Amino acid sequence: MVRLGTGIGWRPEIADDIERLPGIDWVEVVAENICPDHVPDALQRLRERGTTVVPHGVSLGLGGAERPDPGRLEALAERAEALGSPLVTEHIAFVRAGGPLTASPAIEAGHLLPVPRTRDALDVLCENVRIAQDALPVPLAVENIAALISWPGEEMTEGQFLAELVERTGVRLLIDVANLHTNHVNRGEDPAKALDELPTSAIAYVHVAGGVEKDGVWHDSHAHPVTQPVLDVLAELCARTAPPGVLLERDEDFPAAGELAGELDAIRGVMAAGVAGAAGVPVRASAAPEAPVPDAVRERLALAQTSLLSALVGGTPPPEGFDGRRLRVQSAALTAKRASVVAKVAPELPEILGTGYRPAFARYADGRPMTGGYRRDALAFAEHLLADGGPEDQAARRRLTLWWQERSGPAPLASHPAARLARRVRLALSGRRAA
Repeated sequence: MVRLGTGIGWRPEIADDIERLPGIDWVEVVAENICPDHVPDALQRLRERGTTVVPHGVSLGLGGAERPDPGRLEALAERAEALGSPLVTEHIAFVRAGGPLTASPAIEAGHLLPVPRTRDALDVLCENVRIAQDALPVPLAVENIAALISWPGEEMTEGQFLAELVERTGVRLLIDVANLHTNHVNRGEDPAKALDELPTSAIAYVHVAGGVEKDGVWHDSHAHPVTQPVLDVLAELCARTAPPGVLLERDEDFPAAGELAGELDAIRGVMAAGVAGAAGVPVRASAAPEAPVPDAVRERLALAQTSLLSALVGGTPPPEGFDGRRLRVQSAALTAKRASVVAKVAPELPEILGTGYRPAFARYADGRPMTGGYRRDALAFAEHLLADGGPEDQAARRRLTLWWQERSGPAPLASHPAARLARRVRLALSGRRAA
């Protein structure tokens, strides 16, 4: 296992601070945010001075019912090679549903959603992980995720699920101790029990991140300081094994460099205190080949995941057995995340709309799942707002109209719903100009 040391999630907003922080052995980058042919200068400088860079994917959906998309796997492989990375990482999650397996429109979550801990889901996940491993030029590690909701009828604990995944595939683990704490608050799961059941020698590295509790629900925000309970889970892990690497994640509301340095020092202190007694549970990886997962198993999982995602982003009734209140909290969190990412990929929208951006986006997103990625979502939001007669401020409407016209391109094919909406907007705008 590659020894990584202490690292931090590389983000453009704190790139300069990261270059100056002492004791940074490695960084992790969101794979989808990096172009292999145009590595940011600040990241390239880190590489030139010997800092290891690990690409961290967020869009494969290895826990989804569909097999991994070859194009997404190829893109992840390209980034690993361009960055000279010793491994790549992804999540045990599903991020989209619908499509051919359910004969329904494909929809996207825009976020990581939990996989049911059932035999069917584990069979699909194992096959998807093996497909990914075969397509990647370096080892793969997969991350446990945080969740606000629990699937009814689960057959395994978190630790059991991960242990069998490792045994059947040999995949490495990226253990997020903040996510274990999140699941402790939100789902009543004991982090120590999960760690006891893990094959700790399969751990490639560890994530540490901050969050916040609101109304009894822990939100894994990556926008708050690391709390003591999360450090306590890290200490539990370090009492069992010496992790090859530990990384601090921060995605929003970036603090001053001094605060980041303080959090890194706290992480180093926990690691140093725990190493002496660390033993580690050995990996028992099976080399036995497995039969292909039957189509019926993938179809069952696809129907279940589509039903859940439709309730979260499409306004359909909650599936049986789910906590309706928690689904509403998760739905609101998905909308907020979607609005935040659209604001990042299209920063002109919140600039044009000001404080009205988020309420307008929430009205647009209500019952309208994302189907074509965040950039398409930004354009569809502008189309919807204009077609609905907004924004009320005429100067803002002119600016939004110009923004949309510059990006909508030639008239799209009339068969696509978004294209039909775009054409209606064009006709409405041209009619108002003629008047």
